Amino acid sequence: MRDRVPEGLSMPTLLAVPDKFRGSATAPEVAAAIAAAAEAAGWSCVQLPLADGGEGTLDAFGGANWTTTVTGPLGTPVAAPWRMGDDGVAVVESARASGLDLAGGAAGNDPVGATSRGTGELVAAAIAEGAHRVIVSLGGSATTDGGFDTAEVLEAFAPFDGRDGRAEVLVACDVRTAFRDAAVVFGPQKGATPEQVVELTGRLDRLASLYRQRYGIDLAAVPGSGAAGGLGGAFAALGARLVPGFGLIAEHTGLAEAIAAADAVVTGEGRLDAESFNGKVVGGVLELAAQYDVPALVVAGDVDDGVAGRATAVSLLAEFGTAAAWADPLGCIERATTAWLRKEEARP
Repeated sequence: MRDRVPEGLSMPTLLAVPDKFRGSATAPEVAAAIAAAAEAAGWSCVQLPLADGGEGTLDAFGGANWTTTVTGPLGTPVAAPWRMGDDGVAVVESARASGLDLAGGAAGNDPVGATSRGTGELVAAAIAEGAHRVIVSLGGSATTDGGFDTAEVLEAFAPFDGRDGRAEVLVACDVRTAFRDAAVVFGPQKGATPEQVVELTGRLDRLASLYRQRYGIDLAAVPGSGAAGGLGGAFAALGARLVPGFGLIAEHTGLAEAIAAADAVVTGEGRLDAESFNGKVVGGVLELAAQYDVPALVVAGDVDDGVAGRATAVSLLAEFGTAAAWADPLGCIERATTAWLRKEEARP
């Protein structure tokens, strides 16, 4: 293992590149636990928390350094954090402006009346502050308004193609849901009754027709346009590009270069299953680690039996028990990582 250490350095380097553990730990918190394990095992550590284009994208870019008050999902003002770097690239999470959590979860949400306007206002604020590129992550929204309220706010700034001094907008999304399917797929988790799902689907059909007439776009041909209750479709109508979230974040954070420079990699998420290898953080990290011949560990809250052989992985539930895994996931992550690093160090 130490043969991989650059000349002049005394410690091998671990790269911590986890996703969030939904409901129990953020990606930066998990990365910090991995870093603590590295220190305990005598390794140095580079922390690079990641996301796949949904919630947590802001953290992957370094966290918020701006806050703007915008219209929340239920119409009341919310202070929404966002980020802009010296390079003029802004990062906005729709969940921070129009998120289901801001509406009090499914029980407190108004699934028919919830508005995406705040997301549009957040993008407008970034452009007003000089952003030439805006990355918008979709996920965790309370809305199924087809992005109409966002389109209303942003129409004057469009098209978002980066030409003629206009801002370029890249929409990071981790689903390929069709526009008209947004209500069927996501409506129930936002509190919509079966009758409301039918109502919302009818509204999405009408909006698809409106967007076709106004902007000349057939959203049926745009994978991911149903993301965030159709917000992806509204951005596409305004000329933004919908792109796979993990690839976009990996490019902007220099993930491939970071993995190539590391002696070992630890990634992780709440549950490792087949979807983890379908455009998600863990699968993408493992693919790059294999490409650069860097040993990699996955720490996960739980590991599905069907994927157990696809990666070197530790299930916190199996290793430490249900009570410990839920009560102290970060401590369990640290212990699992330390044990693996010591095994790696002992390898010939």
